[in-house]
Amino acid sequence: MYELIQITDRTYYIQSPAKMGLVCLDDKDVCLIDSGNDKDAGRKVRQLLDKNGWSLRAIYNTHSNADHIGGNKYLQAQTGCKVYAPGIECAFTKYPVLEPAFLYGGYPPRDLRHKFLLAQESDAEPLTEDALPEGFSLIELPGHFFDMVGFRTPDDVVFLADCLSSRETLEKYQISFIYDVRAYLETLEMVKGLSARMFVPAHAKAAEDISELAQCNIDKVHEIAERIRDICREPMCFEDILRHLFNIYGLSMNFEQYVLVGSTVRSYLSWLRDNGRIDVEFADNRLLWK
Repeated sequence: MYELIQITDRTYYIQSPAKMGLVCLDDKDVCLIDSGNDKDAGRKVRQLLDKNGWSLRAIYNTHSNADHIGGNKYLQAQTGCKVYAPGIECAFTKYPVLEPAFLYGGYPPRDLRHKFLLAQESDAEPLTEDALPEGFSLIELPGHFFDMVGFRTPDDVVFLADCLSSRETLEKYQISFIYDVRAYLETLEMVKGLSARMFVPAHAKAAEDISELAQCNIDKVHEIAERIRDICREPMCFEDILRHLFNIYGLSMNFEQYVLVGSTVRSYLSWLRDNGRIDVEFADNRLLWK
């Protein structure tokens, strides 16, 4: 874990629970794409930097989930590097309590105020094209989270953040976190058509061709949507829909799964409702999906 994997003369990724990118900007300066899930991840990155005689100029966050920004604060304090994050993600990076609060729908209980959902705040600036190193380009990847982006490096390596999951992850967890189902499907269709020297997803193996895995993720979204529609053949409240899905997919309920899967299921319900594929009714002071 935290092994430095070289892809090209200039571009590397760091093998970790959420892969980080490392790109050499010149003989001394480098930038990071994401920073890992906590202070310990930041320390491991700092060790790699010191071992290779590199100076960290900037961290470019793909989005604000805690496992992608958790090392920001430590690395920024140690190196003085800049931190950039796109759109709404910049606010979440500066004020990370927004993530568990958003997922829970209110002030999060202490069960959700931990490093896996609540990173330390960092002094982030808005990510714009002008803030990128020469030769880099942004790839908009909305859907998984609010304003998630990927990056294409000057040597044609594409970092895809969390826009798709490995087959193993899909089989194990079944319901991957999605904020906006419509945008997520559009992103995956776009990614299917991309070409690059190498693709580096955060939670799947680096590969020269990502199209089949993108289609696998698309198929899983449609499968889950049909499961929800089947469950809603009889009017049903959200909690019962969630319970049925956990039972169908053999998932175990805890606070983290309740908010992560629960938020995702609400997003599916919104998408299905907007498309006219399910309806709602209010009965006995309950919102029922049908």
